[in-house]
Amino acid sequence: MEIEKGFETLDEMKRRCISSQKRGLHFIIASVLMWGMVFGVQYLEVSVKQKNLISFCCFALLLPTAFVISKFLKIDFQSKENPLTVLGIIFTVNQILYLLIAIWAFTAVPEKMLMIVAIIFGGHLLPYSWLYKSKVYLTFAILIPITSLIVGMIFSVKLLTIIMIMIELIFCVFLIKENAEYFDKVSYEDE
Repeated sequence: MEIEKGFETLDEMKRRCISSQKRGLHFIIASVLMWGMVFGVQYLEVSVKQKNLISFCCFALLLPTAFVISKFLKIDFQSKENPLTVLGIIFTVNQILYLLIAIWAFTAVPEKMLMIVAIIFGGHLLPYSWLYKSKVYLTFAILIPITSLIVGMIFSVKLLTIIMIMIELIFCVFLIKENAEYFDKVSYEDE
């Protein structure tokens, strides 16, 4: 069956997402900064609930921070011409529904709220493994929730935030490597 001119295949749209958005690297870098700020919040001399509220405010800075980073890295933040961008937005907005669990934890078990946020953050990455054809996203979508649960149940919130920063940094390194391999392959195929 021949595809009419002007229509892209799903694979072609995915490749354009990968190329224009560099597999969302700007968001992962921004998340390193957000977890860094949350780590700093843990040293404030305020109640756990106040730390959690300030941490929520830190996470609210993710989108604008990712936008600024995208400009530095020359990443198409919105990629409006690609229909899969809307799907990527739905993947992210879906996470907001799960944040209701974190809001419940805010009052019911405030000392575990950041663990729950980390689990939700990690789990929401799973659909991006499909969108970006990424084994790195798949790996970290599984690794982050499991690690967050174990560390969050046994150790302090400070250690959890340190672990999240380290995981996100490693995530960035592997994502940069995965992107480099992809772009090398694409440029090789174009020759």
